[in-house]
Amino acid sequence: MDLTGKVALITGAASGFGEAIAHRYAGLGAKVVIVDLNEEKANAVADAIGAATGVERAIGVRADVTSRADIDAALAATVEAFGVPDIIVNNAGYTHKNQPLLNVDEATFDRILNVNIKAIYHMVQAAVPMMRDHGGGVMLNVGSVAGIRPRPGLTWYNGSKGATNMLSKSLAVELAPWKIRVNVICPVMGVTGMLEDFMGMPDTPDNRAKFLSSIPLGRFCEPDDVADAAVYLATSEFITGVELPVDGGRVI
Repeated sequence: MDLTGKVALITGAASGFGEAIAHRYAGLGAKVVIVDLNEEKANAVADAIGAATGVERAIGVRADVTSRADIDAALAATVEAFGVPDIIVNNAGYTHKNQPLLNVDEATFDRILNVNIKAIYHMVQAAVPMMRDHGGGVMLNVGSVAGIRPRPGLTWYNGSKGATNMLSKSLAVELAPWKIRVNVICPVMGVTGMLEDFMGMPDTPDNRAKFLSSIPLGRFCEPDDVADAAVYLATSEFITGVELPVDGGRVI
């Protein structure tokens, strides 16, 4: 698989799944824009990619994905540095702590929808016209198995990811005439900064075991697992509208 000459913009890419995707894309030849709220970490990832590849293949850009102005600025920085993006990965996400649904306050609910759904709206509105005029491209959204087979305690997050999953399929249909493919990656719980929020309890071996018992392959999703899926979906030219679980069998 080869991404030489491709330009990829990845949100929430200063850590976790997004960071792994950025490294993998750059290793396959892509020029990568690391978009994140944490500018220092975004730049550190870009520097690490440069050190690993031996060429200037990545830049860091600070942006709040819930702000259209920030999305516009991130896209402008991308075009200035590398050109129109061929691949956009909407990876930035937010969750509430695993808890009874009535305990989640409105401000948290709004933040979940703004980061997980409205950010995709902003990106589509800002990026699709330039991708269309550039001859097409790929958009990958990071959904979740929580939007396919939900469990109690994360109801509002589950709903946002169900919307992400369905939104991706609808985008795939509507954007296909412009040669823009859209797919959604649906990981199971991963070893990322949000792990304790998803579990709703301290990250201990005993507590991990409770959640691992529901995953047939017996482990959490690792960032490299999501990077594998992101490479496959970015390079498979006849695949669009796919809701791809990366879950060790969790949704079976």
